[in-house]
Amino acid sequence: MATDTSCQTEHVGFFLIPEFSMISFAAVVDPLRMANRLSGKPLYRWHFYGLHDEPVTCSNGIPISPSRSMNDVSDLNRLFVVAGINAHLVDEKPVFKWLRQLSRNKVALGGTSTGSLLLARAGLLKGHTCTIHWENRESMQEEFPGLNVSGELYEIDGRISTCSGGLAGLDMILQIIALQHGEALANDVAEQCIHPHIRPAHDKQRMKFQLRYHANHPRLVQALELMRENLEEVLTCEEIGQLVGISTRQLERLFHQNLSMSPAQYYMELRLERARHLLQQSSLTILQIATACGFSSTSYFSRCYRKKYQRSPREERARP
Repeated sequence: MATDTSCQTEHVGFFLIPEFSMISFAAVVDPLRMANRLSGKPLYRWHFYGLHDEPVTCSNGIPISPSRSMNDVSDLNRLFVVAGINAHLVDEKPVFKWLRQLSRNKVALGGTSTGSLLLARAGLLKGHTCTIHWENRESMQEEFPGLNVSGELYEIDGRISTCSGGLAGLDMILQIIALQHGEALANDVAEQCIHPHIRPAHDKQRMKFQLRYHANHPRLVQALELMRENLEEVLTCEEIGQLVGISTRQLERLFHQNLSMSPAQYYMELRLERARHLLQQSSLTILQIATACGFSSTSYFSRCYRKKYQRSPREERARP
């Protein structure tokens, strides 16, 4: 068991946004409890905040009651904004003012999942490198073109800490524990979480193609990567084949053998998935989304979208 010579307690707040991600929340809260238990010292205390005094319901329906009001922050050292799929709908000026006041009071600020979007809207990420969930990175860059949104698992930049969500929050908080109380304690906490190693920030957010599709052919993996990287300027099958060094017929064969679909079908799936994310998570117009996903017109985009999802892009955006 790791021990630490210091015993100054850090007070950590968690500001819960309606429909926040439970896994992102638990990933940053529970390691603090474990750090206390393993060190035998009250290294951390945590407090929950909400927009109002009533319980905040997360995306899986579980309510969490705020333990403090937003006025009770005098001993706060750090605050994480814990958000989820609907952070883009939050435009509460009193909240942004509150966050700015905390920053002026030298409270370290952070965001999990889409919490970084709200920090950006409060004007607190200028001059900092931040990250966000891969689904939301493009829409955040559209809204804040001057920000450095890295797409890393997490970023710890001075008093600003952001993570992409999910279990990335665990890696981020373990890094913070290591910085404050040593790697030995952080590694002990990781083992308690059955977390084999603390991932570095530059690990990929998304699953490797080799693992997702059991794709071992290097030319296929290269083709998949090219498609993911070129969703706005769509490549032809001939161009992809030339870039990876195989014929169009070989490319078709690889896709059918490994993915049971043609390259064109898979490419369309990627483009429509991206469009769905943008419809749900951004304020871009339908024309802008169609263009960003490589469609030549909104009518063609709408036909393709309805064929896959049985509803139009406009209907998708109107869904609660």
